Amino acid sequence: MSISEMNFLQRMIYIFQEYSGSLAKGAATTMAIAIISTFLGCVIGFAVGIVQTLEPRKKDNLVYRVLVKVFKLILTGYVELFRGTPMMLQAAFIFYGASQVFSINLGMWQAAILIVSINTGAYMAETVRGGILSVDIGQTEGAKAIGMNHFQTMLQVILPQALRNIMPQIGNNLIINIKDTSVLSIIGTVELFFTFKSISGALYTYFEAASVVLIIYFVLTFACSRLLLALENRMAGPVNFDLATTDTLTFTSGMTTFPRKQDQRRS
Repeated sequence: MSISEMNFLQRMIYIFQEYSGSLAKGAATTMAIAIISTFLGCVIGFAVGIVQTLEPRKKDNLVYRVLVKVFKLILTGYVELFRGTPMMLQAAFIFYGASQVFSINLGMWQAAILIVSINTGAYMAETVRGGILSVDIGQTEGAKAIGMNHFQTMLQVILPQALRNIMPQIGNNLIINIKDTSVLSIIGTVELFFTFKSISGALYTYFEAASVVLIIYFVLTFACSRLLLALENRMAGPVNFDLATTDTLTFTSGMTTFPRKQDQRRS
């Protein structure tokens, strides 16, 4: 039976069976780029977020204050530029611009990870800044009172607390990146969407091929969302916390209590 004689469901099954290897390879490439780029984007975002929270004091060296302001201005420009332009154009600009202007020929993996990472970093920078500001100011004041500098305060006191607050957004960025890797087909990255274009172009079965790839994208994003939700719940810890202390004169049992999920639903 030729493919033209098959019905819609038979054509979907045929595409899945015939091109299962290409689809699996495309899905693996998509996931690898999304995971690596999200991690690197988080690193960039944390670095930019920490610098953006720097507040030089009047007693600080003039050169230091000027450098901080200039650096923060550059980082603000980076964040606004990459949040305000489409990733598809960023991909074309960086990939072809690096080749024509700087004679730097980026490979598929290098270009893909670089583009998605710096795009994710721009979004994560604002997320991290918001997460830092969500932590009570007394934590920062307490850390500085015992002699910590800004970076020590951020790394050892503030960021561990902010991480739990921004964990949902990190997961959201991963899911977005799984889908947004599709724009990398413009620079020839052989990911899942590129595979869809190849299959549909070879068989002229655009609707059927799109249906198969759509299901694969959904399975990938749904699985990641469930895993990330489980991670969030694990980071939240048990319902009730007892503060531990070595001071036997201090009674701390039951001082910190979080409402149960059932009570939250009732309210």
